[in-house]
Amino acid sequence: MADVNTVFWLFFKLKGRAGRAAYFLGGLFVLIVQMFFFYRVSLEVEGSAASQTWAMAFLIAALVATWANFALTAKRFHDLGKPTPFALISLIAGFILIIVLSLMKGEDGPNRYGPQADVPQW
Repeated sequence: MADVNTVFWLFFKLKGRAGRAAYFLGGLFVLIVQMFFFYRVSLEVEGSAASQTWAMAFLIAALVATWANFALTAKRFHDLGKPTPFALISLIAGFILIIVLSLMKGEDGPNRYGPQADVPQW
């Protein structure tokens, strides 16, 4: 089982490499969290206090999820030997990019971004 530091590294740090499985599952988790808050907003009556609270929670979750998705994608591109700026495409492509990058095999052995995939880099 992963510890808190590993989870924090996976979703919020830009250093290191992420393998296909970690990237795919992490990307799905980020998407599910976003959709949960969107679902909660859609259940409430528009203009109610609960609706405004859930809308604020959704906004915060969306901002955190955007960064988490960017960090995950940067680490996935590192596993492919590409630099961090390639991850900017995650802001446009979203879920389609999760599928595409999950299918691409990373570089074997160490590269300039780390010794192997799925090992936290601090």
